[in-house]
Amino acid sequence: MGKRKRKKRKKRKRQPRPALTARTADRHVLYQQAVQAPDFEVELAAKFFKRRVGRKAQSLREDFCGTALLCAEWVKSDPERTATGVDIDADVLDWGRAHNIDPLGDDAARVTLVGGDVREAHEGRHDVLMALNYSYFCFKDRQTLRGYFEAVKRHLADDGLFFLDLFGGWESQQELEEERELDGFSYVWDQASFNPITADFLGHIHFRFPDGSELKKAFTYDWRLWTIPELRELLAEAGFGHVEVLWEDEDEDGEGTGTYRRRKRVGNDPGFNAYLLASVDVPPRTQAKRDERRREGERAHKAA
Repeated sequence: MGKRKRKKRKKRKRQPRPALTARTADRHVLYQQAVQAPDFEVELAAKFFKRRVGRKAQSLREDFCGTALLCAEWVKSDPERTATGVDIDADVLDWGRAHNIDPLGDDAARVTLVGGDVREAHEGRHDVLMALNYSYFCFKDRQTLRGYFEAVKRHLADDGLFFLDLFGGWESQQELEEERELDGFSYVWDQASFNPITADFLGHIHFRFPDGSELKKAFTYDWRLWTIPELRELLAEAGFGHVEVLWEDEDEDGEGTGTYRRRKRVGNDPGFNAYLLASVDVPPRTQAKRDERRREGERAHKAA
């Protein structure tokens, strides 16, 4: 039998989307569109976990999860994966549940949202734990941040990996505004103040719209700007025996390529974003490569 002919449907005229304004826009939707890249970060975590550990990462915990967009993307990426999101803001968790988790349908059962402090004991140990968008910068002293890292260690699987991002460079200490045009609105990153004595940083996100209206201070951040050496030291004090710095490659024009590699030395970049990857022990495949290089060196020395 031949293929059945499908009845032609009349094409519907697409209705133009109403222009966004400060009154009609949802700040969480705007934030997700302007700031987050969950598909990229799921791929990053899965790739490095497989390379370092040698198996597929199954369980994720997203600390400071906010709207839990990363949790949703994680479970969508594989039918066997589970995710846990922890955040202290019940209202934002409720928004995330309604807009990001419930729309997953049956897959929503593989996501657990927990209202509470990320430093408290919560059920489960996880292959991957991520604290992104510089969220842990809210912990401003060494004792508090080290305590958080100790809590992370308790919630990692034996071969688990902890990913955290940070920004830095001398531009991060300047008072400035950066504006970026997006679909139907502008995203504004406002570095309002920096105190070099305490490293206290105050920043805001504003959103601007074509009609001239503005969502001013849609989000405000009262942080300490931590440096890579400080973070590596605190992770070591908290019991992490292996910490790598993942730095973004650049093209010939100095623009980021989206590819991150382990680096031990880089140029003095005025403004950078980087990831730290931490584990309690040296990851199995990383240790295996080290052992092989050591054996090759020994063989070369004997041959000489």
